[in-house]
Amino acid sequence: MKTMKMMETYEMPLVAKTESPADDPTRGSVSVPASVSTSRRALNTLKWALLIPVTGVAAGVLGQYPYGMWAGVVVALGAAAAAAVVAGGVWHRAGAATLASVAALALPFFAGPAFYETYIKQFGERVPAVVTDTGERQGVKRSTVLAVCRVVDTSGTVRDLSQQQNCYGQFKVGQEVVLFEDPQGALDPWIEALPGARAPDALGLGITAGLFLTAGSALFYAGQRRRS
Repeated sequence: MKTMKMMETYEMPLVAKTESPADDPTRGSVSVPASVSTSRRALNTLKWALLIPVTGVAAGVLGQYPYGMWAGVVVALGAAAAAAVVAGGVWHRAGAATLASVAALALPFFAGPAFYETYIKQFGERVPAVVTDTGERQGVKRSTVLAVCRVVDTSGTVRDLSQQQNCYGQFKVGQEVVLFEDPQGALDPWIEALPGARAPDALGLGITAGLFLTAGSALFYAGQRRRS
C-alpha cells in the first residue's frame, strides 16, 4: 500500500511594513525653535558688523608704519569688498551694502592718522627740537607736492618729517618745536609747535567713530533684515 506523504504547510508571520523617511516627510527632521534661529542670526550679523569695521581700523593703523602703506591699502580694499559681498550678495540688501562698503573704505584714511596722533601723544617721549629747513617734495604721483620739515633734536639727530608727521608747511626755519617719539621706535616722531600739548585731534577721532558706527550699523541692519 502506498503511503502518501502529507505536506505540512506553515503560515509565514506577517511583517509590518516599515515606512521610509521619504514616505513621511516629518520623520527624521529636527525642528529648530524660532528663538534659536533668531539668536544665531543675531550672532552672525554681529560678527560681521564688528569684523569689517575693525579690519578697516587695522588697515589704517598698518598704513602708518614704514612700508605698511601698500599692505594697508590691500586690507582696506578687502574690507570694503567683504562688506559689499556679505550685505549685498549674501543678504541681498543693496542699499546697506553700498553704505557699508563706502564707510569701510573711508574708515582707514581717518582711523590711521587718528591712531597715530593719539598713541604717540599719549605714550611718546617729548623731545625738544629746532626746525632747520622746510621744503617740498613730490609724492607717489608726480602731480602731488608734499611739505617736508627737517628738524634737529637736542641729541643732534637730524630727522626729515612729512605731512604724515604733522608737517604741512606751518613751521618756520629756526622755530622751536616738540617731537613726540615712539617708545617702541617703530613710528616716526610726531612734530608739534610749543608747548606741545598731548591732547589728540577730537575731529579726527569723531570722524573715525562716525564711520565705524556707520559701517557697523549698515551691516547689522542688512543682516537682521536679510532676504533669502
